[in-house]
Amino acid sequence: MKRRWNWMLWTGFLVVVAALFSYEFFVRFPITRDFPWANLLLFAIGGILLVVGLARAYGQPAKYRGKIFGPIMTLFSVLIFALFAYALFYIVRQMPASASAPRVGDKAPDFSLVDQNGREVALHDLLNSENTRAVLLIFYRGYW
Repeated sequence: MKRRWNWMLWTGFLVVVAALFSYEFFVRFPITRDFPWANLLLFAIGGILLVVGLARAYGQPAKYRGKIFGPIMTLFSVLIFALFAYALFYIVRQMPASASAPRVGDKAPDFSLVDQNGREVALHDLLNSENTRAVLLIFYRGYW
């Protein structure tokens, strides 16, 4: 009897690798930027596929392949997840807070930026304008 490829092992490993590299994509959206739930979901799906594939490889070795590559891919997947979790939940949290950043309620320092039309706009010009009563500043947390 010819043994079949254990597609669950290979798919699980590819999903784990995709979960690692898709972080750059998911960080663009506010719903997945603060907490990487989409990446963790992909890691969980990949882990489930790997466990089921290992069970198939060791439970039915005459029918499915994967007794050698299965544990190797699972080990690499666990290492990839550990690297992701360590970098995201430990190293990033060790970054010091900015000492010069304004706190809640502080008056914003004067600055000038280029608007969507390419003209330079300063904060004091907006505040001293006749038709402007207030200016709303939005600060996005992130790394660029």
